[in-house]
Amino acid sequence: MGRSARNKVKRHKRILEALQINAAVRVRELAEELGVSGETIRRDLAELGNEGAVSRTFGGAVAKPVLHEPNWRDRHNAFRAERHAIAEHAAKLVAPGDVLILETGSTVMHLAEALASGARDLSVITSSLEVALVLARNNAIQVHMCPGILDAREGSVVGTEAEDFLERYNATTAFVGSTGITSAGLQESHTGIAAVKCTMLSRAKKRVVLLDHSKFDQTSLVTACPLTDFDIMISDRPPEGDLAIALEQAGVHLIS
Repeated sequence: MGRSARNKVKRHKRILEALQINAAVRVRELAEELGVSGETIRRDLAELGNEGAVSRTFGGAVAKPVLHEPNWRDRHNAFRAERHAIAEHAAKLVAPGDVLILETGSTVMHLAEALASGARDLSVITSSLEVALVLARNNAIQVHMCPGILDAREGSVVGTEAEDFLERYNATTAFVGSTGITSAGLQESHTGIAAVKCTMLSRAKKRVVLLDHSKFDQTSLVTACPLTDFDIMISDRPPEGDLAIALEQAGVHLIS
């Protein structure tokens, strides 16, 4: 396979990864991210459309309809470099003796991996089985696991039991993710996770959202909470337009 063909395969893989995270992608954004022309992206989308992998739209493409979004393991493998960088920034906000709350999700999992590799003297409350297991590798981290109803696809627990359990704790910092963010607030495709997320944010002095750029301006099933419900957003690039203005007006500090 020649270099041109290998590059095309990489682009197609990246486009499909983006559609695993979001229902739609835009030609302009893909061209900017992949460092190619819009015409190249349009050809890629045409080929993927002919293969039945995507549905073309004016200015972009949408994913083929599915009954549910990919589970956290599939999402964890997308945008790995971006999410690793976000996790590294987030880990710098953690100090020995902190009490942390960690939600579920692929970007939060990257943070858990960063903490497990070297953090000391931490107490962590989490709703995620996978996050708990990763943190448990480090004997210097005490893990408190929320009770509740298990969602096997997300590897986490939800429900009033989990929310009531979280209400008992006073955390230094809460780290949460989301399926999207708009000027209206954090978006979530799972109502149970949305409720747990809001409770987590309410129990911490410092409230931090971890989102890669693919989540910008993405609407989901429910608006979990307004932008004023968190203090810091860590991303791999700054948002633009109405979202950037809304974050500034809400007093959210951006780290990218």
